[in-house]
Parts: sequence; structure tokens; C-alpha cells
Amino acid sequence: MRFGFASAGWAGRIPAVSDGADNLYDTARQVLDTERRLGGVFLPAGQTLPGESAGNEAGPGDAQDKAAALATLEADAKQCTRCGLCRGRNNVVFGEGDPDADLVFIGEAPGQEEDRQGRPFVGRAGELLTKMIQAMGLTREDVYIANVLKCRPPNNRTPGADEISACWDHLVAQLAVIRPKVIVTMGNPATKTMLDTSTGITRLRGRWQSLPMIGEGLGGTAVMPTFHPAYVLRQYTADVRGKVWSDLQQVMDALGLPRT
Repeated sequence: MRFGFASAGWAGRIPAVSDGADNLYDTARQVLDTERRLGGVFLPAGQTLPGESAGNEAGPGDAQDKAAALATLEADAKQCTRCGLCRGRNNVVFGEGDPDADLVFIGEAPGQEEDRQGRPFVGRAGELLTKMIQAMGLTREDVYIANVLKCRPPNNRTPGADEISACWDHLVAQLAVIRPKVIVTMGNPATKTMLDTSTGITRLRGRWQSLPMIGEGLGGTAVMPTFHPAYVLRQYTADVRGKVWSDLQQVMDALGLPRT
């Protein structure tokens, strides 16, 4: 099946930034401890365009350090029993991709195939996401892909508030290590969770948002909400595909990727 995105060339990897911190895992844990003490209070989502921000100028460590830190966090997540989803899972689906990525895609939760393989976005929606990324001139290895939840809800139902709360630290720790320049949230649950908003995806998609202060160095990160690939498959019209492609082109512009 052809998604219908125009192809885009890519001259090379976007240079990542680093501040050379030595212990990423301790840093992530300190971030989470601070968030717990603050009681999980978030700032309201903004409407700013992506650009330089004090919290997104430099990420901790180089790619090798970040990969090691993510591996430690993944091992921790695989032992997680914070909510009832642990009892029905086959695999914890932590996330995958470039640990030093400038671009992170976030969905809501693993599906059946993801739960079986232990990898994010590998079912039909995942195939479509791969084509979307390729249309931007990138590969899955150039970006990072994750979900709000690391375990599959029964029958792919919408994640519950208690499940999101139980899994939240895992996602914040991931992002605190990666320090992306842009986050693409896909669908209602992921967008509402990341932006701490009740506004729906139909109103938010295609409009730049600013990530609340969910963790050290993350506040102000540019967020582009768009439709979930599963929704695109259900509503496979030129209008829906065109809207998603327009959203991704804005991301390409923000990251300096050429349109061809």
C-alpha cells in the first residue's frame, strides 16, 4: 500500500549536541525524584514555534552514553509491576531508535503485534509510520519511537489514567536521556498526555506546541501533534493523508530537512 507522501532526499544526519555528563541514569532518576516531590504539576501547553530554548540546547552525554542509559532504563521497565497491565503482557515495549535522535515519535500504547515482538509500531500502523518517516527522508534508525504506555492494554483499549500515571516515569526518563529537538505526538491519548491538555487532536494537529516542564531540560521542547497512523488507516482519504504530510513537512522545516 502506498501512503502517498512525496519522497524527500536527506543530505546527512542532523548533528546532535552534547554536554558530556557522565552518569545519565543517576541524572534521570534525580529528575524523576524531583517530579515526585513536585507532585506532578505541569505548566500549560504553549503555542510557540520551535527554536532555541534553555532546556533544549544540550543533551547529556554522547550517543554511546545515551544508549547505555536507555538500556539501563529499559531493564528497569521490564521489571515494572506498577499497574495491572504487567499481568497480561507478553513483552514490555520500551522503545527503539537512535538514542541521540533529534526527532521522537510518541504513540499511546503497544498493540497486539508490538506486544508479541517487544518493539514499537511494527503492526499495520507501524508499517505506515515507517513510510511516513521515509517520506521525510529518514529511516526508523534515524529517529526514536516510543509510546506513553510500555505494556499493551487489553483489546487495544484507550489507556486508563492510572496506567498512564504508573508508566509516566519511564517515558520522562527516556526523553531526559534523548533530549530531542522535536516530538511528534500521534493521536489523542499521546497528545493530551504529553501536553497535559483536554483539547482534542483535531484542534491541535498541525499547530506547534511547547512541552510542559515534565523533566529537567525538557520544558519548551517543540511538539507537533498529528493523527495516529491507525486513524489514517481507518480514514484513508486524500484529506487526512494531506494533513499528516503537512504536519510532517513543518517538522522537516524545523529540523532543517530539505523538501524535494
